[in-house]
Amino acid sequence: MFNEFYKNKKILVTGHTGFKGSWLALWLHSMGAKVCGYALKPNTNPSLFNIINLSEKIQSVTGNILDKNALEKTFSDFNPEIVFHLAAQPLVRLSYFEPLMTYETNVIGTLNVLEAARKTSSLKAFVNITTDKCYENKEVKKGYCEDDPMGGYDMYSSSKGCVEIMSASYRRSFLSNAYAMATARAGNVVGGGDWAQDRLIPDCIKAIQNNETIVLRNPNAVRPWQHVLEPLAGYLILAQKLYEEGHKYAEGFNFGPGENSFYTVKEVAEKIVSRLHKGKIQCFKADNLHEAGLLMLNIEKAKKTLGWYPKLSVDETIKWTVDWYGHFYAGDANMIDFSLAQIKEYATKKGAS
Repeated sequence: MFNEFYKNKKILVTGHTGFKGSWLALWLHSMGAKVCGYALKPNTNPSLFNIINLSEKIQSVTGNILDKNALEKTFSDFNPEIVFHLAAQPLVRLSYFEPLMTYETNVIGTLNVLEAARKTSSLKAFVNITTDKCYENKEVKKGYCEDDPMGGYDMYSSSKGCVEIMSASYRRSFLSNAYAMATARAGNVVGGGDWAQDRLIPDCIKAIQNNETIVLRNPNAVRPWQHVLEPLAGYLILAQKLYEEGHKYAEGFNFGPGENSFYTVKEVAEKIVSRLHKGKIQCFKADNLHEAGLLMLNIEKAKKTLGWYPKLSVDETIKWTVDWYGHFYAGDANMIDFSLAQIKEYATKKGAS
């Protein structure tokens, strides 16, 4: 997809021990990039990071983005050309119980990364990953565009809205003669190797593996179901554009699924049960914590400006995800090759227009 652009490029990925970060680091490594990751240790067991032995393939630094000295030392020692910033507190429901930690990590932590980057003369491109939840969500049946107002009902979503506002201000204040920085907004992603809390497909898989009933908290909530490789491809395209053409692409971009990829939580759970030919579903609302019922992104800007298109249907997304977990739980010792095969298949697959 990238015409060997990433070969031998020095890439720093924050949050490389997380689900999305591990997939991104593996993809970059497979393209010949020199990757350095900076993150806390994986917070789930199992974790994709450990399953694919990522620490043996890239330079991996254990650290908190709130630790300015360690962060700046990693930047100065590695001298990256491109940064992908994924490190965050990424869970809506956790933000209700840990609001201070959520804001410190997502807002102050991001500012620390931006500052460390500004002191790095080798840096040319910075992709700052936020979320579709950064928008003021009125739960209307239209996709939010990049210039719609920032907002957020819960502490996680509002922290990411703050990151978007701060990033735009930081860009105007400090980056006119420095690196080019864009923000990337994607929704809930799925794929093999995710064991975070309150994730639908991993929860379904675990319940089925344990012969337990699948419990759905908000069965009628509509989500934009998207395989993890879809937004990662968008981030990679965006970073290349920033590197080659600079501030022309230093803006916000949405990376969401196609219009036919919006299904309710219950519909997706039913698709998983159908694919595995086993599992029972129970629906109820567990508590009063607010979660969005409907959230859609308009992705026309990414299509027209970057030439990025979603490639996988919902059914393909579920198939790829369930197949990954199926191989893992069947005892496949070579999940690295299986993961790389999915990356290769995705990279060679034609996108929809």
